[in-house]
Amino acid sequence: MPSERIPRDQAVAPFFVGVDVGGTNIKIGVVDDNGGTLAQTATPTDEELGAEAAMQRSRDAIVGLLAELGLTFDDVAAVGLGTPGSMDIPKGLILEPPNMPSWRYFPLRDCLSELCGKPVGFANDANAAAYGEYWVGSGRKCNSMVMITLGTGVGGGIILDGVSLDGAHSFGSELGHIIVDSSLDARLCVWGGGQGQLEAYASAPAVAARAADLLAAGRTSSLTRRIVQGEGLSSLMLFEEAEQGDELAREVIVETARMLGVGIVSVVHAVDPEAIILGGAMNFGGHDTATGRMFLDRVREEFQSRAYHVVRDSVTIDYAMLGGDAGYIGAAGIGRTLHQHSQL
Repeated sequence: MPSERIPRDQAVAPFFVGVDVGGTNIKIGVVDDNGGTLAQTATPTDEELGAEAAMQRSRDAIVGLLAELGLTFDDVAAVGLGTPGSMDIPKGLILEPPNMPSWRYFPLRDCLSELCGKPVGFANDANAAAYGEYWVGSGRKCNSMVMITLGTGVGGGIILDGVSLDGAHSFGSELGHIIVDSSLDARLCVWGGGQGQLEAYASAPAVAARAADLLAAGRTSSLTRRIVQGEGLSSLMLFEEAEQGDELAREVIVETARMLGVGIVSVVHAVDPEAIILGGAMNFGGHDTATGRMFLDRVREEFQSRAYHVVRDSVTIDYAMLGGDAGYIGAAGIGRTLHQHSQL
């Protein structure tokens, strides 16, 4: 669910800007000191035009948002930037985003900082989304939480005592790459080829691939009718058919929940958070649908059947609240943290 907008006269200064870079669009929001969104917009990523051009468009969009609010960059304390792919956070570099080849090894943080004339906090996009949920979303009552994002890939963010876990190589919280199946014939991730990784079982392409394998083996399903009519098999199609009672679709979704629960056990045993928050586009309708509720219940059951008793009944597992706003809100929050540290 998107976050509610707050009126300018109810906002608490200082203000922060969050920039959430995606493969198709860049989401940008102006956020107050309490994490409330004053205004939000998006601009095309246009990956092929390069990173510098995208940062210039982002800067122009920020100027437009601020003007709508009667603000200027003088009212902004800091900017936060979240991007996909590998990065070198201390150096401010985006390294090798898999679907953005024109952006490789670019000093993205410093480019945006120079364009805006403001300090820029830099984070992985999933870490930024996790920070947003920690700050004002489903994890707002927690000191420590983990967010797992399910979509084209499986991302993760770990917040421990209010600090985003970036790691020594800016690779911290890459939960999609934890091993959940060590067998020799474990599935391969459709993106990086990693065998037995969570992303090979719980990403949207992986879910569709498992369903395709079952259909190829001769299983019957209402999915076949839609595929014959020219639709591409997807996790959304599985969700829609599961809602109508299709056995194969429900089976794949339940198995996805099981593997996710296995992964969550390892994460909880490693970092002992108060909550696990599930975000991303692939939530099977969340709390609002029977399939979404079934998925969450199965994740919880698998976790409770495997977790050590100290954490088994005390860790909350639930869906995220902020939807697509989590990224820019969390990026703004990381910019806010940078500003607070500069004041010490």
